[in-house]
This record gives sequence, structure tokens and C-alpha cells, in this order.
Amino acid sequence: MTLLSAPPRTTPAAAGGPAPLAPAARLLPALAAVYRAQLARARVARIPLLFVATFQSLGILVMMRGVVDAGQTSAARYVVAGSSVLVVAFVALNLLAQYFGRLRASGGLDHYATLPVPAASVVLGAAAAFASFTLPGTLVTAGAGAIMFGLPLGQLWVLLAVVPLAGAALAGLGAACGLLAPRQEIATMLGQLGMSAALLLGVLPVDHLPQPVLWLRDLLPSTYAVEAFARTFRPEPDWAAVIANLGVCAGVGVVSLAVATRAYRRATRR
Repeated sequence: MTLLSAPPRTTPAAAGGPAPLAPAARLLPALAAVYRAQLARARVARIPLLFVATFQSLGILVMMRGVVDAGQTSAARYVVAGSSVLVVAFVALNLLAQYFGRLRASGGLDHYATLPVPAASVVLGAAAAFASFTLPGTLVTAGAGAIMFGLPLGQLWVLLAVVPLAGAALAGLGAACGLLAPRQEIATMLGQLGMSAALLLGVLPVDHLPQPVLWLRDLLPSTYAVEAFARTFRPEPDWAAVIANLGVCAGVGVVSLAVATRAYRRATRR
């Protein structure tokens, strides 16, 4: 008597069907991988640009030293703080807007769309890599400016909080501009305009600006980073105001990065 055995089970791949896709990577491991990849690329391609950003801010310090007196004055504090934050704006806002605008125009976003990584990890990883390279230039600019204008050096450690929070806010805006702009040229223009606004409205002393310009200044997230850093140069810093201004940067960073992530999903679905 012959026993009939059940036919062996076949997988979809063995039956000629499509193989199952690998599960998508989790957010934090994917974020770390994108960050390391962007950081490795930035070491070669963006260090010269960071040098340009630092040299530009140092040049502004030298120029403003000719019209602003040294010492514990409001003008000197804003010049040094604004020039330091300008390094962050040049890289995190201007260059990131150009980067994502170029990726979108050249089809480079399609490469990231094929990877099993969350959209947030791509945006956050690129933004974090761009912002990370601003810390050395910001420290150099702040130290040179404090010496040039006779300001204390003891509070430069605050940059360890100012740079990442300002970088998050400005990088989020830069990524959103690059991903939402219909053409690469417009993304470049938006990045340049944002950096110019951070320059003009952050470096110039507040006491010399008319009221309509002050209203525009309040719309820029870099303004709150400048305010937070400038207040630490006072003989008795108002730490509550410093924390409040940094909190605004953090809030803008969360919103702008969320908008950039949504714009990335929309761009990769086309």
C-alpha cells in the first residue's frame, strides 16, 4: 500500500512570484547611516565651503570693527553674535537649500526613494550633517570677535546649545526651500535670500533698525539664536531669556523639519 504524501509547500519566490521585500529600517539606525554617509561626503566636498563661510564672517567682523566701538556695548554684542550665527546660516540654510534643490532637479532623490529608510531619516540625517560642520567655524568666529571687540570669552560654551538648535531651525528651512522650490534656480535664490536676511538683520545692531525692519527680524529663526548668544556677553546674563530664545529655535526646528520631511515624501512620489 502506497502512502500519498502532501505536496511540498512553495514560497512565492520558488513559485515564480516576487520575493518579499526586506523590512524597512527603523528611524534611528537609518538616521545614523544617512548622517555618517553625508558626513563622510562633507569632509571632502564641503570643508572648503565652511572655510569660505568662516572667512566671510571674520571679514564682516573686521568691517564692523571700523564703525562699532569695542567694549560692553549692545552694538558690539550683536555684531559678534550675528557674525557667529551667520556661519550656521550660510551652511545649514543656504547650502542645504541648494543641495536638495540640486537633488530634486537631477533626479538624485530617486536614489534615496529606493532605500528602505524612513523619509524623516533622510531629511534629518542630511540636515544634521550640514549643521555639524558649522561648529568649528562658529567657535573661531565667536572667539575672534570677542577678542576684537573686548567681550568676555567665558560664555562661549553656550555655542554648544546655540549651534545645534539654530542649525536645526535653519537646516529645516533650507531643506524645505530646496524640496518645495519648483526649480533648482529658485531653491538657490531662496537659500541666498535667507542667508542675506540672516546677515543684514542679525549683524546690524538692533538699536539702529527702524520698527518695520524689527518686525521682519522677528520672523527669522536665526534672530533668536543671535539674541540668545548676545545676551551671554552681558556682565550678568539673563539665562531665562537665553533659554526662551533657544526654545523658539527648537520649536521652529521641529516644525520646519516636519515640513521638509513632508515635502520630501511628496517629491519622491512623483
